Amino acid sequence: MQSKSYSARTLDANALKSFAHPLRLRIYELLDEHGPSTATRLAALLGQNTGATSYHLRELARHHMIEVVQGMGRGKEKYWRIAPGGFSYGEPDAADPEAATALETLIDDLIRQRGAELARWRQEEATAPEEWVRASGFGRRSLRLTPEETGELREEVFEVLERYRALSDRRERESAAPRDPSIGHVVIHFDVLPVGTGREAPDGTTS
Repeated sequence: MQSKSYSARTLDANALKSFAHPLRLRIYELLDEHGPSTATRLAALLGQNTGATSYHLRELARHHMIEVVQGMGRGKEKYWRIAPGGFSYGEPDAADPEAATALETLIDDLIRQRGAELARWRQEEATAPEEWVRASGFGRRSLRLTPEETGELREEVFEVLERYRALSDRRERESAAPRDPSIGHVVIHFDVLPVGTGREAPDGTTS
């Protein structure tokens, strides 16, 4: 089954290489968590100078990962936010080992971030408002499926996620309006992992 794309775009090799930078990944993560911010505020959060954060913000913007929020800031002050629409990593060209290495870095960071977010919620859950606790959930399923069924499952879940991503993006575009206090920053983790399908290496691991 051919995979559909529910993201606005797939990052090309140059974007992959640019994004796979520790400080840019952290800047993107902070903008995702806290919303629009300036280079000065991000510098304070990261323990960097404003010149460094400004440079990395421009690099992220050059690859359309983030954008300037119109109508925010005074004078030359710029507020940056995550570009609506989302993205996917795709598969780099096998002839471009630098892009392949960048993708490995991005996936490793994604795994790190997911673990940190899960651990954070486990700590926050005890003091979170009851309505958010009821709305949250952990889930894991172990199924016996064919590759075709697995692909269909993935696409159906992404269709649902896409509806809510579009809703969230509309709210981000209305950032000049007062933020509804009932709206929270909700993270959804979704993985489809056909474990045990890799070739076994001489040391007993799979590859």
